[in-house]
Amino acid sequence: MAEYDIPMIIRGKVIRDHMVTYPVRRSGMTFRTPDMKHYVDQMVLRDASGMADMYRISTLEIIDFLVELASRLSPETNEHIKLALELNLQANVQSRDILFQIYNSTCKSTTKASMLESIEKTIGLAAFDSWESRKLADREVLIRAVGSRIVSLNPGNSPAAAVGGLTQSALHRCDNIVKFPANDPYTATAIALTMIEMAPDHPVTKHYSVGYWKGGDREVEEKLYKPANLEKIIAWGGWASMRQVRSYLVPGIDLIALDPKTSASMIGREAFASQDTIAYVANQLAKDVGMFNQAFCSSSRVAFVESGTDAAGLKQLCQLGELVYAAVQKLPVQVSSDSPDFSEALRQDIEGIRNSDQFRVIGVKGSEGGVIVSQVSKPVDFKDLLNFRVVNLVPVDRIEDALQWVTTDTQTIGIYPESLKERLRDRCAMHGGQRLTTLGCSPFEGGGAPHDGMEVNRRIARWVVVENFDAETIQRGTGMVCQPT
Repeated sequence: MAEYDIPMIIRGKVIRDHMVTYPVRRSGMTFRTPDMKHYVDQMVLRDASGMADMYRISTLEIIDFLVELASRLSPETNEHIKLALELNLQANVQSRDILFQIYNSTCKSTTKASMLESIEKTIGLAAFDSWESRKLADREVLIRAVGSRIVSLNPGNSPAAAVGGLTQSALHRCDNIVKFPANDPYTATAIALTMIEMAPDHPVTKHYSVGYWKGGDREVEEKLYKPANLEKIIAWGGWASMRQVRSYLVPGIDLIALDPKTSASMIGREAFASQDTIAYVANQLAKDVGMFNQAFCSSSRVAFVESGTDAAGLKQLCQLGELVYAAVQKLPVQVSSDSPDFSEALRQDIEGIRNSDQFRVIGVKGSEGGVIVSQVSKPVDFKDLLNFRVVNLVPVDRIEDALQWVTTDTQTIGIYPESLKERLRDRCAMHGGQRLTTLGCSPFEGGGAPHDGMEVNRRIARWVVVENFDAETIQRGTGMVCQPT
């Protein structure tokens, strides 16, 4: 059984003492890392004035630092990232080719242009770097987006999340304590070690800490999750972990909850206009299902198709299902593959319906994935558990019939044809859907747009206002209208 030592990082300091052992979620691998119980007091920044060094550099300087860092995070050249990839292979459910592609593409896509776009389309550079002036009816206000002391509970479904989390926290000038996930036990640490080697005294390095503790360890969390220690928790996770972290919420702590989500597709009857169109739609849907082995919240798990529910419609739907299955198998190995660890529970659920009159199962003979074609207008009961490149096609007579399945848990909906977006967008929004995109484009979210129904950049920022009144307004102050608080 392999065991790895993973240091704790506290603001540029590498710690390897008081090591304790934890298991990962698969493969029998374990890792040793410093016991967080010994280091909570060091990990927190009790005096928020210690963040002043982040305000002595401009946002553009922070961006330059992040661009230089990203250039050093290639698994081809960075020994820390190479180890992160190897540990991810043992702890996660992705293939080597897919993990290499995620690491490599993430470092290449972290560019000055992408970061500036994210800032300008959400907050604006002026509010990041200075006090932005706005004129109101009776006063001038100066507004600034200020960084906070935060804890980031990183997700384990993609190592790109560790890079993205660092980027956001650095641009916001946050002091960031990262809890790495057991199924990606080294990426955040590898990034921290690279920063230390690159620029040990840089403010971003000095405000990035990484450690691990078992979720629910009250001896750690009751000390850490206090308003005196932090202002915000950015949490990704499953239902159990999200319920657990909410138990610590008190006035003064803001939870930015990126709850577990599922995604779907809505395909209009135009998909069946010709054989070429059916083939095109199948290829596009295959991307939304198969890219990165359906590990992302934006991956489609159920596709509602306006085929009709009569015999002719079901025949068309089965043809689409066969084409989607074939298209998933043809996706490039660097973005999709047979699952290294296909869920036996999911396999049993699928085998339980394989001979049902209500469902037709295509594939899922091994770990290659498959398509479940509903023969009635409803998804399988285990639709939210679909993974490992398995999608459920559901026939509807009218595409609006699919809206009953849209909830606040629905993150992304891939749409075909494009004209359906305008037809469905208002009602999808009312039901809780958060992102409508072109079929085949669900894996490619933009940094300058909302995510999970919120503008995350604006939520991470703490907004401070300075008010300036002219002499006349001050003089007649007793006549001013008070706004309720």
